[in-house]
Amino acid sequence: MEQIFLTAAVLLLPMLCTTAGAAGVFLLRKTGEPATRRMLCGMAAGIMLAASVWSLLLPAIERAEQGLLPAWVPPAVGLLLGAVGLLRLETLAGRLLNAGPGRSGRMVLAVTLHNLPEGMVVGLAAALALRGEPDAISGALALALGIGLQNIPEGAAVSLPLAQAGQGRRKAFCAGAASGLVEPLGALLALALAGCCLLYTSPSPRDKR
Repeated sequence: MEQIFLTAAVLLLPMLCTTAGAAGVFLLRKTGEPATRRMLCGMAAGIMLAASVWSLLLPAIERAEQGLLPAWVPPAVGLLLGAVGLLRLETLAGRLLNAGPGRSGRMVLAVTLHNLPEGMVVGLAAALALRGEPDAISGALALALGIGLQNIPEGAAVSLPLAQAGQGRRKAFCAGAASGLVEPLGALLALALAGCCLLYTSPSPRDKR
C-alpha cells in the first residue's frame, strides 16, 4: 500500500509544481518584467540540466554497462533521438502557430510538448519502484522532485507572458497549469508500456518448470 501512495505522489508531483509555478501570476505585480521571465527560464533550464545528467543520463549509463554495447552508446542514441524529435515537433508546431497566438502560444506549446517525455520518465521510474528494484523508490522520488522544482519557474514562465499579453491572470494561470497536465498522462503511458513489457518478458509457469 505504501508503494501505491508513493507512486501516486511521484506521478502527481511534477504537475502540482507546475500549477504552483503558474500561480505566481497572482503574486507578481510586474508580470511583464523581462528580467523576471529570463531569470525564471534560466532557473528552469539549470535545474532540468542537473536532473537530466544526475537522475537520467548517469543511471542510464550504469544500467547500460550490463549490455553488449559500450555503456555510453544507448544513452547517447536516446539523447539524440529525443532532442531531434522534440526539436522537429517544436518547429512544426511553430509553423502551425505563425498565424495564430504568436510567441506566447508557441511558448505554451513548447512547454507542453517537452512535459510529455518528462512524465514518461517519471512513469518509468515509478514502474521500476513497483517492481522492487533496489533504491528505485528513492531514485523515483528524487527524479520527480528534480523535475517538479524545474516545473515551478517553468509554470511561471508560461503564465507571466500570457498575462502580459492581456489574457487575464486567471486565464494565464489556467494555461500554465494545463501545460503540466500532460505529465501524469505521459507517466501513465510509460507505466502501461512497462507493464506490457514486463508481462511479455516474464517467464510463464510452464517455462519455470
